[in-house]
Amino acid sequence: MGPMGNGTVVAVSRSGEHLFSKPNEAAIRLLAGLGVEGDAHCGVTVKHRSRVAQDPAQPNLRQVHLIHAELHEELAAAGFTVAAGQLGENVTTRGVDLLALPVGALLRLGDAAVVEVTGLRNPCAQIDGFRPGLLRQVVGRDARGRVVRKAGVMGVVVAGGVVRSGDAVGVELPPQPHRPLDRV
Repeated sequence: MGPMGNGTVVAVSRSGEHLFSKPNEAAIRLLAGLGVEGDAHCGVTVKHRSRVAQDPAQPNLRQVHLIHAELHEELAAAGFTVAAGQLGENVTTRGVDLLALPVGALLRLGDAAVVEVTGLRNPCAQIDGFRPGLLRQVVGRDARGRVVRKAGVMGVVVAGGVVRSGDAVGVELPPQPHRPLDRV
């Protein structure tokens, strides 16, 4: 599973409220510069409640949340049953190594939508409220002691469009040098 490989959209999800999990939909509409139409995190400025408290004017770099379905399989092997959308992602993909993408990578979703990857999702303690012990599964440390975040990536919508389950995911890497993703 290389970052260049084309993938597939497994599920799309959204929620108009700040709920931890998002229900699956047949289709979602991405709006350029805003995010997912009808989703609580849609907007030009930050919507994540802890960030709003710090500075409500900061730009929203977390308009769309994507998780690779392979994470759900990894979690299932560790005894945690998690379905698409339950970790709050808008788009669940298969076949693309999201965590290996550099900052600025473009994900082409379906016919028209393009999401620019801005960073890693930083999962918070809410995740243990959903399934106790899950936070340890999605945030760990590598052999060198560096924090590894596996709970997907965040991005901004650079071109709008409708995204449906079964759509293709194309990856376009930015010019070198590539910057590895960090929490955003």
